[in-house]
Formats: sequence, C-alpha cells, structure tokens
Amino acid sequence: MVINAEQQRASLNEAGFEMLTLCISQLEKATEAFLTHDSDLAEEVINTETRVNALDLKIENDCEKFLALYNPVAIDLRFIMAILKINFDLERIADHAYGISKYIVDQDIKIAPHLLKSLEFEKMYSTIMMMFENITVAYEEKDVKSARKVFKKDKILDKINANSFAIIEKEIKKDPSIIDQTLLIFGVIKKFERVGDLIKNIAEEIIFYIDAEVLKHKRKK
Repeated sequence: MVINAEQQRASLNEAGFEMLTLCISQLEKATEAFLTHDSDLAEEVINTETRVNALDLKIENDCEKFLALYNPVAIDLRFIMAILKINFDLERIADHAYGISKYIVDQDIKIAPHLLKSLEFEKMYSTIMMMFENITVAYEEKDVKSARKVFKKDKILDKINANSFAIIEKEIKKDPSIIDQTLLIFGVIKKFERVGDLIKNIAEEIIFYIDAEVLKHKRKK
C-alpha cells in the first residue's frame, strides 16, 4: 500500500501524541513511587523506559523518512521540525522520570511529610501536571492559547526551586539527621524544575508550528 505525505504526517502526529501521553504517565508513576516509596512502581517506570526509547527512535526514523521522501517545505517542514524537537524534549522528560525512579530503587529513604510541605512539593507537582494538560490540549486541538498558559506556570516552578536551598538549609539546622532526606528531595525538585523547562520548550514548538498553519490559512482567504 502506498502511503502519501498526508497519511504519513497523520501517522507522525499520532505517534507524537502517543509519546506525549507515555511520558506524562512515566512522570506520574515516578512521582507516586517517590511519595509512597513504592519500589515496585519505580521498577515499572524503569522497565517502561525501553518502550519510551523504542518510540523515540521510531518517531525520529519516520521523520527522517518523511524528509527524504517528500522534501517538505513551509508548513510541512515546520511540522517535522516541531515533531522532532518535541520528541527530543519528551524523551528527556522520561529520562527524569527514570532518574526519580532510580532514587527509589537505589535508596531506602522515606521523606518526612513536613519536608514535602515546607518545600511546596505538592504545589510543584500539581503545577507540572497542569502544564502537561495545557500542552496536551494545545497539541490535540492546535490551541495556541493553551500552549501559552505554560509560561506563567513555569515561573511558579522556578520560584519554588529557587527557594528550596534556603528552606533545606534551615531544616537541616533544626534536625541534622534529615540530611539524606533533604538531599533526595532536592534532587527531585531539580528534576521537576528541568521538566518544567522542557514542557515550556514543547509549548514553544507547538506555537511555532500552529502559528505557521494559521498564517497559511489566512493567506488562502
């Protein structure tokens, strides 16, 4: 069966969405494993990394084939560029989920609830999940407004991350025995902050692609 450019583009779009939902699931499970100290769930995330890597390679190879077969220009070229960059950022998000899960498997450390609260861990995680919702809507519905909602939320993550060191220093002075806990949660907070940056990158790529398509349709009218 001969697959034309439009069908191949639709297939790439579906694969990109599959990668998005898979990587969101990986971070959700990794965070749950961290909060509940569930090593079995952490192992599941680690094992699923193979599937993430396989899908990453498939998308990359399919994009290369599209470029070779159809020599895309204008909107089609921007689409391929956006998919490649989004895929790269999603794979890095999955890497952070993998890293969080490795913490759980390799270290038998439970985090005290008061540390999670003082470091605004729940707020940081819920903000990330809202950012994921924004880019999911933006990707599915080609909604630039949803993509732009990410930028303000990323500033929340930056602020929590910036405040974390001083809070940890204060907590250790009160109770030096929690140093292992603080080092662990500090590592996860840093990963969350990087995930926020990657989601922001994805939002920018979605806007880059959608704006080009909107301009194309305006020219046709």
